[in-house]
Amino acid sequence: MRMRPTLSWTPAQDVLPGTTDLTPVADALGSGGVLVLSGAGLSTESGIPDYRGEGGSLSRHTPMTYQDFTGGAQARRRYWARSHLGWRTFGRARPNAGHRAVAAFARHGLLSGVITQNVDGLHQAAGSEGVVELHGALDRVVCLSCGAPSARRDLAARLEEANTGYAPVAAALNPDGDADLTDEQVAGFRVVDCERCGGVLKPDVVFFGENVPAERVEHCRRLVGEAASVLVLGSSLTVMSGLRFVRQAARAGTPVLIVNRDPTRGDGHAVTRVSLPLGDALTGVAGRLGITFDGGPAD
Repeated sequence: MRMRPTLSWTPAQDVLPGTTDLTPVADALGSGGVLVLSGAGLSTESGIPDYRGEGGSLSRHTPMTYQDFTGGAQARRRYWARSHLGWRTFGRARPNAGHRAVAAFARHGLLSGVITQNVDGLHQAAGSEGVVELHGALDRVVCLSCGAPSARRDLAARLEEANTGYAPVAAALNPDGDADLTDEQVAGFRVVDCERCGGVLKPDVVFFGENVPAERVEHCRRLVGEAASVLVLGSSLTVMSGLRFVRQAARAGTPVLIVNRDPTRGDGHAVTRVSLPLGDALTGVAGRLGITFDGGPAD
């Protein structure tokens, strides 16, 4: 499956109006079999910005494409300089109430699975198991030549050693983990290669323009096909890699519910869109269901 670099979309005039009524979401979760599909909006309360919400990074930042990354050493230097600096903050992010609520719903047997478009690992850090990372994860690195995997923390240590004293002040952090730096701040940054074969190292994430592994897509399709309902959390669904699962559910008559403050590209396929902050909304739903968790309605 090819993920086209779709960066924006224009909402139709007949988009689903937002509501603050949590009843449909609580009812769906109470019935069980819910498949969660999460996006960047779920992690904003952990200090990681989203792409397209208010103040989203796309207003000032164009994500790296696979073609640019593989096309030249300068693009890779720019990526790794920005990503290395961003990792210092990104890697310290912690789950928020939204992530903890999702984990609590799973522990109570209400979910059939979790698919995330995020690369931050915060679902797992909150206790969710079996999460399908649709776009990979920033805490892993892979060599494009020999395929050897490695841990991001190990690469971070090597980059620190190769760039002693590198500490520019970034203008902002982006949801793909890199930081906004000028060309002057990037110049001179040293990139390290694969320790096994000397090949090019890449984060184990799906860049814009890159293929999501086919077996991962098919696994997600099976999860959608088995779900009683699909609950979208914090995604504009602009990118087809997530939207296609919402469309699949709608075609099969599986209810789609969305919690996102702004209109989404999937609103026309949903039975409701709750326009509330994710942490508050999911904590409120947990309270209605009598579910408590760390940071939830009660402990």
